Amino acid sequence: MADGKQDARMARKQAIRRKAQRRHSHFYQHCSHWSFNRQSESTPIHWYRERWMLTATALLITVLSGFLIPAWATAMKPATVEPMEHTLLTLALPKIEAPTLKAPAVEDWRVVQVRPGQTLSDIFQSQGLSLTDLQHVVDSAGDAKTALHNIHPGQEFDFLIGRSGSLEGIRFDKDEATRAIIRLDSAAPNVATVARTVETREQVAHGVIQDSLFAAAAKAGMSNAMVIKLADLFKYDVDFVQDLRVGDSFTVVYDNVYRDGAYLHEGDIVAAEFVNQGHRYTAYRFKRSDGSEGWFSEDGRPIQKSFLRIPVDFTRISSPFSAARMHPILGLMRAHKGVDYAAPTGTPIHAAGDGVIKFRGWMNGYGNFVIIQHNSQISTAYGHMSRFATERVGQHVRQGDVIGYVGMTGLATGPHLHYEFRVDGVQRNPQTVTLPKPEPLPGVQMAQFESTVVKPQLARLMEIDNNYKLARAESTKRSDD
Repeated sequence: MADGKQDARMARKQAIRRKAQRRHSHFYQHCSHWSFNRQSESTPIHWYRERWMLTATALLITVLSGFLIPAWATAMKPATVEPMEHTLLTLALPKIEAPTLKAPAVEDWRVVQVRPGQTLSDIFQSQGLSLTDLQHVVDSAGDAKTALHNIHPGQEFDFLIGRSGSLEGIRFDKDEATRAIIRLDSAAPNVATVARTVETREQVAHGVIQDSLFAAAAKAGMSNAMVIKLADLFKYDVDFVQDLRVGDSFTVVYDNVYRDGAYLHEGDIVAAEFVNQGHRYTAYRFKRSDGSEGWFSEDGRPIQKSFLRIPVDFTRISSPFSAARMHPILGLMRAHKGVDYAAPTGTPIHAAGDGVIKFRGWMNGYGNFVIIQHNSQISTAYGHMSRFATERVGQHVRQGDVIGYVGMTGLATGPHLHYEFRVDGVQRNPQTVTLPKPEPLPGVQMAQFESTVVKPQLARLMEIDNNYKLARAESTKRSDD
């Protein structure tokens, strides 16, 4: 069985061999003379043309390689640089002496701040200086002398005092934007001024009165001084003693003054709005064509009216204008043709408007009495003064000038001002009389005022008020939830 399989495999191999011989018969015919049998006779090699050409090409390649390879290797070899010889020469250099550096002397300036009640002589003496030193400084100050005569609490003076105790220099503010430096450590005094950077930054405050104006302003971040400025703006229209109500509101845009980047003091009001019992009053700061600044309402009229409604800072109205009242001293029914404003003795009394002093002296019942004639129709009268100011009859006074001081001379039971407003010699109620309106800005200035001041500031005030109302509504909603 195994022999049969082996015979079959041999038969297949022979068949494959015969088939390959038939397919490649030309190859076998061409190579039939090749043989590895050493005993067979060798056929001599015949050099045909092709064999000669192949042999010549191989020899040529061999010869060229012998020449080209060494040359290429030589070209790629880095060049050898022979070292250069250097000769060292000794040079004589000049000697340089190192400078002796001295640290700059630091001057020890003593800073002194003026306290309430102090004078300049008090400050000099506190530094161990004499009045002669003070006089020497004043004489050397030049145009800065005015600042030395008008010092105020909080102002600073810097002193440079030598080892012997002598005054060598002093620095102080000549004005808000300039510092004066006086040096006295040379043969002649030297005065110099240094400019200081002053800038204003706007602040905004909004408040609603719940208890008092001062309480609402303090909650809004305003100082008492700024509250007084606000009340002073609207004092012609609002009686801040009697007219304020819960729910009245105010919005103020004002300046803060900074010097050399540090806060210095509060500035003036730029724009303000006050709502009193539903009536809205506005004030905008504006520079006139002559360079003077003032505050104007939206219609371009000065906030400062022709007359003060109340010419004294009072605590209460002790007696109103009346056609008939019981006189507290005489015990008789008689008309009271003025308003009595109770105030401490010595409280300043101001002129209600510009005018000329027509009468100044004693008048029965009124005590020390002053009459100011403002125009051909209107005059004002002030009674029960403790003393007069320096004005004389015939002298011109301006609105707000002090003309006397509260007292109780004449028929009076306590210190107060009796104030009368007269039209053609007839007394009118100062609290209700229609005061003449001031003239508005002229045409060109009015147009400039409306475009550059009223429109932008009014939009800003309205935005602040709306934001406050929105915040208040959201707060109320959250509290209800």
